[in-house]
Amino acid sequence: MAKKVRVRFAPSPTGGLHIGGVRTVLYNYLFAKKNNGDFILRSEDTDQTRFVEGAEEYIYDTLNWCHLNADESTIHPGEVGPYRQSEKKRDL
Repeated sequence: MAKKVRVRFAPSPTGGLHIGGVRTVLYNYLFAKKNNGDFILRSEDTDQTRFVEGAEEYIYDTLNWCHLNADESTIHPGEVGPYRQSEKKRDL
């Protein structure tokens, strides 16, 4: 049985999303959609010393502006959460 394609992008909310990050999202998103898969957005927020207030929202806003919306994320949770790495760390 073939497994469903699931790709992810895990930016660190330490500032704005740069063009290299947008390119990575685009490649992952297009690969997932071409293969009837899911695109997952997870926040890699474990480095709290570099955390920037509002950066996570900025990342979502940028991706929304590019029409690259995640199938699963903190905004649209699925069955395989959590979608913030710091929350996963607490589950260990």
